[in-house]
Amino acid sequence: MPPEAELAQAPAITTDRLRPNRETIMTATPEITPIATQLPRSKAPLEWAVSANGILFTAQIPIDASGQVVAGGIESQARQTMENLKHTLECAGGGMASLTQALIYVTDRTHLAAVNKVYAEYVAEPYPNRAAIIVSGFAREEMLVEIVAYAAT
Repeated sequence: MPPEAELAQAPAITTDRLRPNRETIMTATPEITPIATQLPRSKAPLEWAVSANGILFTAQIPIDASGQVVAGGIESQARQTMENLKHTLECAGGGMASLTQALIYVTDRTHLAAVNKVYAEYVAEPYPNRAAIIVSGFAREEMLVEIVAYAAT
């Protein structure tokens, strides 16, 4: 039989067979797992980190074990934020090498040099993807830095 005839007899593949149905899409909720970090409990309705679909999601701020924002300026706050991030990644079963992206928020462009210096002490090649954003302020007025991060779990 010629190849054209074989193709004519083969069942047609339609896009409907390749596309999940609406019910599957609407009910496929990923399992979201909070990561136990032992960081001070927030008054806000949040977890310091959660994991879903093999990705860790976290936002870290410069708080100490008592829940207070550390004093000492941008370098102290950057270091505490990075220590909290490192601790969180370790609690999730990874480490700094599992970090895939960091979004660094600072309140003053001149703070980026100090943040970069501290950040470089914690990451190694291949470096995670990163962005730095200047913001007008944070929920806690005394904060100078916050890091939103994603990691492979």
